[in-house]
Parts: sequence; C-alpha cells; structure tokens
Amino acid sequence: MKNILVIGGGFAGVWSAIGAVRTLRESGTDPADIQVTLVSSGDDLVIRPRLYEAAPETMRVSLDRVLGPVGVRRVAATVTAIDTDDRSMVALGRDAREIVLPYDRLVLAAGSQVVRPELPGAEHLFDIDTMGAAARLDHHLKRVAEQRPFEGQFTVTVVGAGFTGLEIATELTERLRELAPAERRDEACVVLVERADVVGPELGAGPRPHIAGVLADLGVELRLGVTLDEVGERSVTLSDAEVVPTAATVWTAGMRASDLTALVPGERDRMGRLLVDDHLRVQGVPGVYAAGDTAAARAEDDHMVTQSCQHAVPLGKFAGRNVAADLLGLELVPFAPDPYVTCLDLGPAGAVLTSGWDRTVQLTGQEAKELKQRINSDWIYPPVDDPDKILNAADHRTTWPTAETTA
Repeated sequence: MKNILVIGGGFAGVWSAIGAVRTLRESGTDPADIQVTLVSSGDDLVIRPRLYEAAPETMRVSLDRVLGPVGVRRVAATVTAIDTDDRSMVALGRDAREIVLPYDRLVLAAGSQVVRPELPGAEHLFDIDTMGAAARLDHHLKRVAEQRPFEGQFTVTVVGAGFTGLEIATELTERLRELAPAERRDEACVVLVERADVVGPELGAGPRPHIAGVLADLGVELRLGVTLDEVGERSVTLSDAEVVPTAATVWTAGMRASDLTALVPGERDRMGRLLVDDHLRVQGVPGVYAAGDTAAARAEDDHMVTQSCQHAVPLGKFAGRNVAADLLGLELVPFAPDPYVTCLDLGPAGAVLTSGWDRTVQLTGQEAKELKQRINSDWIYPPVDDPDKILNAADHRTTWPTAETTA
C-alpha cells in the first residue's frame, strides 16, 4: 500500500486530505491501494477566523465527522521529525509512544502561530491565536468583571492594528460594555496600539478612512507610532513612557509559519513559509508539498498568498488534488485561487468588504456585516457526516464567494 500523509488539522490540512481522497476516487483507485492519513495533535478543526468572538471554545468541528466519512485515517499525535530522504515522519502519540509513519507523498499544512515578543512582563500577554488562548482571554475578562473595582477594570489594550487586531478591538467594545455593571459602562474602553503611524498599515489606503471613522465612533483610543516597553498584570507601559491601566493586554502583531517547516530542507521566506512551485511542490524536495500558512505560493500576478482562511482552503484543495495526481502519474493543475477579497469585521459597527489587492471598498456597515456572518457561520465550515457532500466540497474548482457574487 502507498501512503499520502498530511500534517495539520486546520483548513489546509483537512482539505488536502479530502481533496486527495476525491482525486483517488475519481480515478477509480482501489482504497486498499493508497491510504490517506492526517496527523494532528487535536481532535477538532478549530474555526480560527472566529476566535475574536465571544465563547471561542465553541468554534470547532470534530475532525472525525469530516474525515471519517470519506475514509481518511486520523492519527492524534505531535510531529517531532520529518525525514525527507527516507520519506517518513516521527510523532509522539498521546500515550507518549513514538509513532513512525512512512509516506510516498507528504503535504505539510501545519499552520502558523503568533510571534510573541520578548519584553518585561510578556507572560502577562494574552492572544487569540488558538482556541485555548482565546478562551483564556474570554474567561479572564469575565473573572475580572466580578472583582473589586480597580482602575482599568473594563479596559483592554490591543497591540497591533492589523486584521486580527482590528477585529478583536472592535468586537471588545461591545463585550466590555456587556460585562460592566450599568453604572460603569462608560468605563468600557479599548486602547489600540500600533507601531505604524496609521491603522491597518497592511490593509492599504482603500478601507482606511472607513475603518478610522468606525474606531472613532466606537470610542477606540488609538496609540499610533508606539510599541510596548513593559506589560504588567493590570497595566502596560508604552515606548513613549505612557502607562495605561488595563485589565488585559492582547498581542496580535506578527505571524510566523509552523516550526515544522524547519524540518523540511527547503527554502523559506521571511515568515518561515516554504517556497513552492505553481503546483504547490516544495522547491528542491521531491515528494513534499505545502499548503495553507506553511506555503509561500503565488496567488495572482506578483502577489503571494496571505496567511488566511481565504487562501488556506483553496491551497488545501489544490494540494490534495495534486499530491494524489502525482502519485497516480496524472497531470498536475497549477494553483489558481479566486480573485482576492477581504471582509473585515468591525464589531457593532458592521464590517467592510474590499476587492482586489488594492482593496477597493465594495460594501460597508450592516450589509457587509451580513456577508461576514455568512462567511463565519456557513461558508468556512466543512460539511459533516455526509461523504458525498464532503467530497463535493473538496473540488479545487469550487468558487470562494467574491464581491461580485455577494454584493
């Protein structure tokens, strides 16, 4: 039996595994001839794009309900080594026993993690990078709200005014008011810290006026052109020496590909992503593909994919299709995602939808919010239990909703 091995239980890993099964079945391959295996330390697909919302512990889907119906073998383990010469992977199972799995083709789709800073008091920082981290913040804010009054009790400082920072900052304006007693709701405050002199520096000039207006309307206090110097349990000190009383400090600045990319002898970009060709093969490493946040793939023209669900899903589908086709000797298809769009949640102020890499604004306010809610509650969730629906959704030609199809 030959083996297709997928490392990672996020969007890219799940769709790589299902996409491979779909291609194998379309080719008429006997399931006994090629096994598709997914290795992940967790039991759930975490709906990571929703971790800025309240109750983050509910943002998950059982991997067994997605992978089991289509025959993907799931191994719950933590990868510790990859031997690309011997074509094998080593992992530790939950019983601490070593597991060695051979592969004929490998897809590395191990995701990314937030880059936490080294500064005094960094242990007091919160983030929303994982379900556990987001739940820790959510529970902390609820506990703090019940404590004896102190300065900054209903203030949260968010560091980084990028996509994640803007979504958690705007969402928290409402959550903090709900946590505060009626007589103290005017104390609810979000302080947004950004080292650049503008909000959303990587989002470009297109949506910035709308975003800035929303932040002002929501009462988000901006600290631009500064960074953190020190974090305390109930305060944060900025680089201009300002001390901000705060109940929590949430770090959202900077992402890096999984450390597992270092186990593959391929060239990486500044974010640690493996450079791949148009078919998502890791350059210079036979038999190895990369997808999702671990892949530095070309999206459109001279633009590279972003570390986002919007690109992780199609990267997984294309990688799954190609890794199976490669093993079967079929023609590979070049990665071709749908035109780039962004839909940024702005909490009680709605959302903003943009199209293209210049991020031309298409929708704002409640209309954009309704679209964002459909994306978050429907489109990014995989089908469960029904093998036909699951395999149909793995078609690499499936269209991701765009501004043109949703406006």
